[in-house]
Amino acid sequence: MPVGTQHSELRTHFVAWFRSAAPYIHAFRGKTFVVAFGGEVVSEGQFIALAHDINLLNSLGVRLVLVHGARPQIEEELTERGAAIRYAGGMRVTDDDALKCVKEAAGTVRVEIEALLSMGLANSPMAGADIRVASGNFVTAMPMGVLGGVDLMHTGEVRKIDATGIRRRLDANEIVLLSPLGYSPTGEVFNLSLEDVATSAAIALDADKLIFLMDTAGVAGENGDLLRELTTAEAEAILVPTAALPTDVGYYLPCAVRACRKGVARAHLISRHIDGALLQELFTHEGIGSMVSEEPLETLRDATIDDVGGILALIEPLEAGGILVRRSRELLEMEIDRFSVLEYDGLIIGCAALYPFPKEKAAELACMAVHPDYRGAGRGEALLEYMQVRALGKGFKQLFVLTTRTAHWFLERGFTEAGVDKLPKAKQGLYNYQRRSKVFMKKL
Repeated sequence: MPVGTQHSELRTHFVAWFRSAAPYIHAFRGKTFVVAFGGEVVSEGQFIALAHDINLLNSLGVRLVLVHGARPQIEEELTERGAAIRYAGGMRVTDDDALKCVKEAAGTVRVEIEALLSMGLANSPMAGADIRVASGNFVTAMPMGVLGGVDLMHTGEVRKIDATGIRRRLDANEIVLLSPLGYSPTGEVFNLSLEDVATSAAIALDADKLIFLMDTAGVAGENGDLLRELTTAEAEAILVPTAALPTDVGYYLPCAVRACRKGVARAHLISRHIDGALLQELFTHEGIGSMVSEEPLETLRDATIDDVGGILALIEPLEAGGILVRRSRELLEMEIDRFSVLEYDGLIIGCAALYPFPKEKAAELACMAVHPDYRGAGRGEALLEYMQVRALGKGFKQLFVLTTRTAHWFLERGFTEAGVDKLPKAKQGLYNYQRRSKVFMKKL
């Protein structure tokens, strides 16, 4: 293939991707995301690429709270000092020597993150970046106490998040950086887990997203395939005591469930090993990891006036191709009560309308469409079933459709071809003989 042709195809692909990302760019502006990652991201040099993505999100108006871990750095400090490394029930036993290592390691990681977020080299993704990072005593903690007969000493858990203080820094267009440390009203320092800090912060801030970067690609099903979407109920079904889950899934998935149960809109579990994983998860339809939400992301419902823009965006390409009859915004607004929509995570990805003919107890199924990126997964069938139930509920006995391009699809779903003379009289008078649409009918 000639180089010029390859470049042209790459440009076309880029334009298509960028346009597909536009709805997310609009939706994320002003939203609050909590992004959590272990100390391995820093120690293994992955934070440089992550800083580029964080800079991009920040420039798009996303309000960011970063929560870092420091486990490998703490382990290194303990080893160098010849101190004991002790765990109980998966929690670090933080004695006085270990606490010194925790403070040293957390401080080192925090400073390194701040330095990397301060980069502004020309001809780099950070060029022109003017990121301000705020960190401080935003986390109040209390001792974990005795677990399984073992005193965890300076290991603690989050007692309170200073949400007001964090929001103040976010309002000033700063990125807030939280370390896995908490402070008590008596001035004590406690070693905390990054997942506890991140989850508590997301809940306190009523965050729109909680994102964990981890070793595995996400949550796998019984056959090993990645589960891209889970409700909290589905996630809890996976978290049974007998489940053999990867360690990081065992840590983060319960936190994702807890966050969503407490009002966080979405929780994401994605791989830290994939360059650009954060952007791929946020700005593509299919994502790259596992997303948890309280309710299913996809819903079928009756349309409202607020859906007019989404419906127009969906049907305009089909109208331009002559597949659907053109509808103006004004007409759509007047007829919106006839429409139903298929919504996915806030995006209108399908629609259909019912036009009644009471005398014949029939209804026309019209303007049925599913977004190209979401076809092939039974959504058309689900939309058709929903409209059939809606028609039955209104007392109609027959459904008919006029189509120029999808005859076989309707034949395969129980419709039979009929002549124009079989249409309701009022519809016969409106039939467009230039389009020569085929007529299909189905008894309900």
